[in-house]
Amino acid sequence: MDDLIKAIHTTPIIDNHAHPLLTPATQSKYPLLSITTEAHGDAMRATTSSLSHIRAVNQLSYVLGCPPTWEDVVKAIDIEKAKPHHVWQRRCLEGIETILVDDGLDGGDEVYDYSWHDKLVRSECKRIVRIEKLAEEIIDALLKQPDIEPEDVFGALRDAFEIAIQTAIDDPEVVGFKSVICYRTGLDILPLVSSSAVRDSFVDYIAGLQDAGVTEFKRVDGMPLNSYLVNKAAQLISLSPKHKKPLQFHTGLGDNDITLTRSSPSHLQGFIRRYPTVPIVLLHASYPWTKEAGYLASVYENVYADIGEVFPFVSREGQEKVVREILELCPTEKILWSTDGHWFPETYLLAVVQVREALEVVLTDYVQSETLTVAQAVRAIEDIFFKTSNDLYNLHIPFKPLVNSTIPLPVRSATRTDEDALTSFLNEYTSTKFIRLQYLDYTSTPRVRIIPVKKALSILDNSPHLSIGITKASLGLLQNDIIIPAASAIGEYRLQADLSSLRPGPYEGYAFVQGEFHESDGSIADLCPRSLLRRTLVEAESQNLEFLVGFEIEIVFMSRSEDGALQPLSNSGGHAWSSNRALHGNKMLDMLHQIYDSLAVSGIYLEQWHPEAALGQYEFVLPPLPPLQAADALLHAREIVNTVVAGYSMRATLYPKPFSDMAGTASHIHISISSPDGDKKGVYESFYAGILKHLQAIIAFTYSSPSSYDRMADSCWAGGRWVAWGTQNRETALRKIEDSHFEIKVVDGLANVYFALAAIIAAGTQGVKDKLDLILGDCLKDPAQLSDDEKKTLGVKDMLPKDLESALQALEEDGELTKLMGKDLVVRYIKVKKAEIDLLNGMRAPDRKHWIMERY
Repeated sequence: MDDLIKAIHTTPIIDNHAHPLLTPATQSKYPLLSITTEAHGDAMRATTSSLSHIRAVNQLSYVLGCPPTWEDVVKAIDIEKAKPHHVWQRRCLEGIETILVDDGLDGGDEVYDYSWHDKLVRSECKRIVRIEKLAEEIIDALLKQPDIEPEDVFGALRDAFEIAIQTAIDDPEVVGFKSVICYRTGLDILPLVSSSAVRDSFVDYIAGLQDAGVTEFKRVDGMPLNSYLVNKAAQLISLSPKHKKPLQFHTGLGDNDITLTRSSPSHLQGFIRRYPTVPIVLLHASYPWTKEAGYLASVYENVYADIGEVFPFVSREGQEKVVREILELCPTEKILWSTDGHWFPETYLLAVVQVREALEVVLTDYVQSETLTVAQAVRAIEDIFFKTSNDLYNLHIPFKPLVNSTIPLPVRSATRTDEDALTSFLNEYTSTKFIRLQYLDYTSTPRVRIIPVKKALSILDNSPHLSIGITKASLGLLQNDIIIPAASAIGEYRLQADLSSLRPGPYEGYAFVQGEFHESDGSIADLCPRSLLRRTLVEAESQNLEFLVGFEIEIVFMSRSEDGALQPLSNSGGHAWSSNRALHGNKMLDMLHQIYDSLAVSGIYLEQWHPEAALGQYEFVLPPLPPLQAADALLHAREIVNTVVAGYSMRATLYPKPFSDMAGTASHIHISISSPDGDKKGVYESFYAGILKHLQAIIAFTYSSPSSYDRMADSCWAGGRWVAWGTQNRETALRKIEDSHFEIKVVDGLANVYFALAAIIAAGTQGVKDKLDLILGDCLKDPAQLSDDEKKTLGVKDMLPKDLESALQALEEDGELTKLMGKDLVVRYIKVKKAEIDLLNGMRAPDRKHWIMERY
């Protein structure tokens, strides 16, 4: 089932029918309320009480991080729209591969050109030519000619229309045609109408307009000409020797300009039979005539059913019913989907969020009832979202699943409720009794609240989210629970579980889940570490950057003496890097096997593991995942390792330098830019340049403890002491492995992983945004061994901070990184770290080491 849900949320969408976005100058002409209704004028006043509007407000408020009221949503959207580089528009269109744009709805001066939308999606957008709009523009131009006779208008229209349709057939930017005859005469299209019959009716109409002094023609309406134009377009398409471009028809619901009883696609049956080689697409789920659309698509080879527009205009239950009804008869390879997005980017966002929700509900039901296998349901998703449109419109777009979404959390919470997610999990892991709701504080101390499953379900009976109250002091505590002066025990956050991170373990009967801090009004807390990483990924997505992240867990196993003191692992003589000797002994192998098995139960499958250089030191390589999921998996994996090791009367520690004369312990981060242009030199080198520009400040997050700097040394594979990078150079802070795949060496296990990843990705993203040049050269030797001339040639001149105090000072002085991370968050972080320094400075060195090792 997880494979199906993953496919639903990672399959890219070819939006086979939508309309352009409004330009900023014209947005005020149209009401934002229209995003969930076809009503106009006074009828729109009641929209706010509709299920579609109420649902849209809740979903938008979640994505925007604002209170769930229409007024707050409008304010938040205005703030987003003011941001540069179309960040909000990109976010709203996330997950859409390309848009096939019907640009015949509005005047060209009100909306962006179809190709402008290329910057918001992964593949170039294409045009859908609206037949009636084409004819109207021709007639309007003819009427503006002085002294033209009505008969001449028709003759010129007939010739110009045929030329225009043929030109569109030959134009590679045009992938299809559309008719709105449903609005004009209804879908009972007249059979082949003779030119003379059309001419007589049309000439009288034009003569009447000229007599009235009308020189601007706007609408072909209610005359034989409507049927003539559609038939003529279908004839020309059928005669095309190349790939035949589809002809879309508006069917079903629309604004009050439509006659609903004449909008059923069943009226098109005669037309469909007349043109058996013309692909015909029935748009908008033909709602409420969805079953009729499914029937026609199932019995006519040239008919396809689109199930768009009902998202978000119809209630959740109605949308699920539409999906079920279309699947009653229609093969999935004859179904395609569209947003019918128009004017406002929010129409796209809501449509995408809601269709994923509906498909998740319906298809998981079909799998559970054994109507479909998981593989068959996944194929249905790929057909509906991508493959059918890709083939039908001859787009030739390679299928590339979405690697990293910036709206995974909002989409999940909007489409699959917390109660659904928890119930599904409990059905699979029936022995679960307790939920460990976890968070990582500013000292990188993992903290937890245990919630019995019965209580968790009770909370979800009365709330959409699994959350508990927690003091605001929780983001201002030191490891010994002392509150720093800048924090206060007054006030309360809501610690909210992100159930997409829910995993079994680390003990039988337990499951753990990562939490995020929210204010009492539901908005995300500015100081929340995990939310910071998520926000950073949103900004990266605006620059078309997606990532895969893999962590190496280096950890030292220590024994305990009879009095409980930590000491080097017993029976570890001969332990060395990648040494077979370190894997001898049943106890050690049993423990390692149990670690692997426990991680696998939790869905974390190790890539490899091996002994490291220090006594009792081992490295576990985690699989690559999108950044947020990778960070969660790291924390879960560490907890499992700690738990298993404790069962063998040992202690696992992340302390950076357990033994002064042996290798230190790191937590290396592998990052690759997985977005389509990630391997372009201009992209990844600018990303590197951004990291290196801010590396001295980033160190405050990656080497976050005074003890971290015991590990910072040259010539020991630890990343060294210099701001430098090198291809396959383990002595540089940034090791380039291959193109956009690199490793950050200067990070240890005491770092808050959300802060560290956010700082690295934010700095790199800013580098891409600013198109920074990679000034530093590729260092192919130990930077500490470079001569002065070699350093000058490579641009290696800056050293990393020598201690935490220096790193915090570098962070304070780096205004750009502070802005990227959030000023309030950085200020709080620095205050916590300075208080931590004061606390540790009051201890003797041996006591301090033991104190830290017991906590990390």
